[in-house]
Amino acid sequence: MKKIIYRDIGLIDYKEAWDFQKKIFSEVLDSKQNILNLGRFAIPHLRDRFSDTCLSARQAERVSPSADEFIQSKYKSPHLNKNHLIFCEHPHVYTLGKSGLESNLLINQIQLQAQDASFYKIDRGGDITYHGPGQLVGYPILDLEMFGIGLKEYVYMIEETIIKTLKEFSITAERLEGATGVWLNTQTTKVRKICAIGVKISRSITMHGFAFNINTDLNYFKFINPCGFTDKSVTSLEKELRCKQDMEKVKTVLKAKFAEVFGVNLF
Repeated sequence: MKKIIYRDIGLIDYKEAWDFQKKIFSEVLDSKQNILNLGRFAIPHLRDRFSDTCLSARQAERVSPSADEFIQSKYKSPHLNKNHLIFCEHPHVYTLGKSGLESNLLINQIQLQAQDASFYKIDRGGDITYHGPGQLVGYPILDLEMFGIGLKEYVYMIEETIIKTLKEFSITAERLEGATGVWLNTQTTKVRKICAIGVKISRSITMHGFAFNINTDLNYFKFINPCGFTDKSVTSLEKELRCKQDMEKVKTVLKAKFAEVFGVNLF
């Protein structure tokens, strides 16, 4: 079973967390590139070694591994394949994805300062969203090639993780056609989002992730069109259950569901 390094870095400035993500992302990318380079270097030498034993070229081809086989064997090494899951919370901040519209931020810089909030344009997909204390933010940094999945399936699995977590709190959550994230009451006029998802993927490695409203101050969503929507509202676990939630309990459940959905061990 695959292993994923888990870290809870607590309440952290958004920019600090972004830089931390990028550092880990670069390390994972470098590790992957080293495997690819090793495969390209090693295969000719392995074939030369077999050829030196007086095997025919066709025989050497049969007994020596292919580049793909060699690379896949290296992928299985616990020292080389490093995947990560980071949990944290942020001080009040609005982030705008690369395909988003700045007009979905409904206040100016002075008003942002009055709300003790910051604003960043970032390189994930999606539009504008809010992060703040009481919201559980998850940043999986995964090499999707190791899991044999693409971006669409990855987003589906993140949604499934949140849906299964909410079920443990007796809340039925759903997907909404044409919109990423996790929603409640999608077939009614009271449709509302409880978890936003926005990711970046490069060389099959992921960054950014999900924002799950637990004890979030929902008033901050009044200053944006969340995820670009003007006709849908947001909610939180606290609002749905009508009492403040134990964040550590939610993290424990979510970690277990993440491990179940992705078929991994967290350590």
